[in-house]
Amino acid sequence: MGSSRLPGKVLLKLDKTNTILDYVISQLKNCKSLDKIMIATTNLEEDKIITNFCKKNKITCFEGSSDDVLDRYYQCAKKLSITTIVRITSDCPLVDPNIIDKLIYEYTNNSFDVVATHNPHSFPIGVADIEIFSFSLLEKIWNDAKKLSEREHVTLYFYNNKNKFKIFNFKNNENLSKIKLAVDRNTDFELLKKIISQTKKRPILLEDILKILKNNPKFLKINSNFVPNEGLKKSLEEDKKFGF
Repeated sequence: MGSSRLPGKVLLKLDKTNTILDYVISQLKNCKSLDKIMIATTNLEEDKIITNFCKKNKITCFEGSSDDVLDRYYQCAKKLSITTIVRITSDCPLVDPNIIDKLIYEYTNNSFDVVATHNPHSFPIGVADIEIFSFSLLEKIWNDAKKLSEREHVTLYFYNNKNKFKIFNFKNNENLSKIKLAVDRNTDFELLKKIISQTKKRPILLEDILKILKNNPKFLKINSNFVPNEGLKKSLEEDKKFGF
């Protein structure tokens, strides 16, 4: 709820009844390969509303550190005895369940340490921001990550130390990374509302989104001036202040 760029964003309504978090959960419920959905929020008073959302919707919820997100992830997975983590961020209301299932297949049937989609991005940002890794690997980076940025951005340690891990980047056939469908600012929120208003189909898949954007090319101008990895860049600047 404490987003600096769009306060309270996860509970903003994308249509008359459903919030960003409702859409994330709804999309994930259409995955065939997920065993359980859980939300790792903070222990701040302002985020009690998310805990209450989880209780109301019968979703497992964990409260942890607001700054050390890596610790929050680790403590959540440890407490709930999770062996394999499929990481989804809560600002991606149109994350594609079919793509998640494809990534889980790659992870399950190969010997990769990490399966992801953004190293580099080729899908629209927010449609396939997915990472899969084991609890044992999460425990390793929880012990080893020292930089503030690596504590705030759960999996950054992987990509800062690529030589230590076997990372598979699942690519889209076409590079669509100039399309942003994750919600960081109000312009992103407005674009998502426009897209959702154009279809009653659920879940909304990447192919549906691309059809809508093809029929409504002006939509992409709404947030075309987005800055890639804006939050990460801010964290890296904080690292410098503390000598990392």
